[in-house]
Amino acid sequence: MKLANPASLLINFLKEVQLEAKRVNWPTRQRIIRDTFVVIVFSGAVAAFLSIFDFVFTKLLALII
Repeated sequence: MKLANPASLLINFLKEVQLEAKRVNWPTRQRIIRDTFVVIVFSGAVAAFLSIFDFVFTKLLALII
């Protein structure tokens, strides 16, 4: 069994990566901006939700103790 030249394997791999990257359906700039906005809003909503629960449970625990 003959081993292939490591340099030729690397070159072949990089060529295949380049071909595969051309086939990718890249999102548009507007899509990226919209999706980023959705993530930021959702993260803020989750943070607010958890903050409210933390505040309520802290006050309840303070009343109990």
